[in-house]
Amino acid sequence: MDFIIGHYNYWVVIFLMMAGFYTIISRGNLVKKIVGLNIFQVSVFMLYITMSTVHGGAAPIISEGVENYSNPLPHVLILTAIVVGVATTSLGLALVVRIKEAYGTIEEDEIHELDHSL
Repeated sequence: MDFIIGHYNYWVVIFLMMAGFYTIISRGNLVKKIVGLNIFQVSVFMLYITMSTVHGGAAPIISEGVENYSNPLPHVLILTAIVVGVATTSLGLALVVRIKEAYGTIEEDEIHELDHSL
């Protein structure tokens, strides 16, 4: 039982990952698919930050009395991934707006029907 409670952050990551994955697969609305991708993406960010945490670690600045340092590289990579995620989300939403203008709908099934009926 201590293993489950002691690793609750991993359970949160798994829950968010599966919720995002389920949203991507089960929904036909393109905006909901983008939201599902963002939920999935946040779970990956949380996983990397959780794995990079060093208990008792200090900032990597050399000072007296500090023996355990924390590596800042995973946090920097996650900041970069957040910026890329925001750009990807904005591009996806711009494409959804363009699809809405072209087809008049953002439902995946209706778009397939319109494509194959022409």
